[in-house]
Amino acid sequence: MRPTDIKNPDYFHHVVDCQWACPAHTPVPEYIRLIAAGRYTDAYMVNWSSNVFPGILGRTCDRPCEPACRRGRVEAQQADKPEPVAICRLKRVAADYKDDDIAARLPKRIVPLNGKRIACVGGGPASLTVARDLAPLGYSVTVFDQDPQAGGMIRTQIPRFRLPEEVIDEETGYILGLGVEFCGGVKIDSMKALLAQNYDAVFVGSGAPRGRDLDLPGRHEAAAKIHVGIEWLSSVSFGHVEKIGKRVIVLGGGNTAMDCCRTSKRLGGDDVKVIVRSGFDEMKASPWEKEDALHEGIPILNYLVPKAFLHDNGRLTAMSFEKVEAQYDSKGRRSLQPTGETEVIHECDEVLIAVGQENAFPWIEPDCGLAFDEWGMPVLDKTTLQSSIPHVFFGGDSALGPKNIIWAVAHGHDAAISIDKLLHGEDVRQRPAPGVTLLSQKMGIHEWSYDNEVANDERYKVPWRDVNQVLRNIKVEVELGFDPATAWKEAQRCLNCDVQTVFTAQLCIECDACVDICPTDCINFIINGEETELRQRLRAPALNLEQDLYVADGLKTGRAMVKDEDVCLHCGLCAERCPTGAWDMQKFLLDMTQAGRDCRTRQKVAA
Repeated sequence: MRPTDIKNPDYFHHVVDCQWACPAHTPVPEYIRLIAAGRYTDAYMVNWSSNVFPGILGRTCDRPCEPACRRGRVEAQQADKPEPVAICRLKRVAADYKDDDIAARLPKRIVPLNGKRIACVGGGPASLTVARDLAPLGYSVTVFDQDPQAGGMIRTQIPRFRLPEEVIDEETGYILGLGVEFCGGVKIDSMKALLAQNYDAVFVGSGAPRGRDLDLPGRHEAAAKIHVGIEWLSSVSFGHVEKIGKRVIVLGGGNTAMDCCRTSKRLGGDDVKVIVRSGFDEMKASPWEKEDALHEGIPILNYLVPKAFLHDNGRLTAMSFEKVEAQYDSKGRRSLQPTGETEVIHECDEVLIAVGQENAFPWIEPDCGLAFDEWGMPVLDKTTLQSSIPHVFFGGDSALGPKNIIWAVAHGHDAAISIDKLLHGEDVRQRPAPGVTLLSQKMGIHEWSYDNEVANDERYKVPWRDVNQVLRNIKVEVELGFDPATAWKEAQRCLNCDVQTVFTAQLCIECDACVDICPTDCINFIINGEETELRQRLRAPALNLEQDLYVADGLKTGRAMVKDEDVCLHCGLCAERCPTGAWDMQKFLLDMTQAGRDCRTRQKVAA
């Protein structure tokens, strides 16, 4: 294998599994260390710089970082149920305990303005991220939304018992306070008309506003008590719906279905159940969302396919379902096959349909110049998010289909870079490289500037309010969040994956002291070879092909140093034991470039 190029920013970035998995590439270990040090405002600003909505995401993020967490991987052999660090809930800690006033730490707007006008359609996370990145650079950014307040789906589709309104107001307020013009209650109903206003760039972040329906027998006759989930949640959010029937069926297995069933419980539903066509483990809802629903006494019934809405002269009375089972062919492909059992009947007063979302662009005229694919999605460059009209960009759910808030934020950053480059006459496909810092953590011969103790430690649970209390008031937040003491203990579970083991072959005397002391047998001094067979020859075979091997040559014996990045604990024992300093622990900090900023010079580029 060729020696590893550790100057490539992607190499050590990939080793920081949580940051690599985060669409916005938030430097997770960095802000967790700041939390452990009680520097909550600093931790909040690290988050704000990358993911924009720390308080919101600390409560609602889909947490792609947590399945990637090394803590869960390296303890897999010792723990029955190894669990990652509670990264998401630690993000909330930074928001909960930061200084009340962070205005002095927010970016200042360039004056005079540069004369360029940007229109953002939709007031959700993608558009607000574009506005946050571009407004400080001197752009005049106007955000249009049909709802009176900013936030988009954050405000309309996430229940208040998960996300208090004051958190939304605070974090959208930081963005609007940068000089962004928000036009609430203004529905854009014509792309042609918008383009005629001669904006220098248009960003479409209108989300996936249409929930899928089910055209089953009885749907139209009993329509009064059958609702599309996301529309119903919006009606609840705006106070248009304040109660629901006693017996409620929620159809669907995603996070929207979990929000629907839990909301129903709070609006008077005594007998609320979720009915899903797939198995429990195959449901799209996040595991913790399913756990929350079960904790509140809501059963989830699986392998039932809806067949009809039953009614008595238009009054909904029940639903019928066909029982199915999962069967697999010789290639492992799954299909749901009827079991042949008698149909299942569940009585109900109301039904909420939460079987998916799709994009809707009735306001974009077919002849306006925008190209759409066969599925009705805009044809985009997936790197730049540029459409067939060069100065029109898409992001969030409206760009690549329904995902989640953190993906919308990532799209907003990417689109802002593209808009800024386009309006400076630059090639939008030439993406600026991130800034990388590697700094030794050595404080002495056997002392580091970070806590490098490694011990098995179970994940700490976030406390809840009493379930009977929260079910009586739809605006009472369920989770209380970590207190500072528990947050410190949870932060200590982080393995500091961004503090990298950096090897200098010229200093190595091949004494193998590092090999002897390594607790996971991840360091090897062996004859080099092809990667496939080399992985098998290591002291502990490196079977996780998703993780790199760190290879260094130039040793006097002709051997190569090969380290398996998959199981390294970043404990620093190799560096402590090394008599020549060939091993060092160096903190890797990746600074993702945003619009108008050159990370290599750390200077703002004036318009």
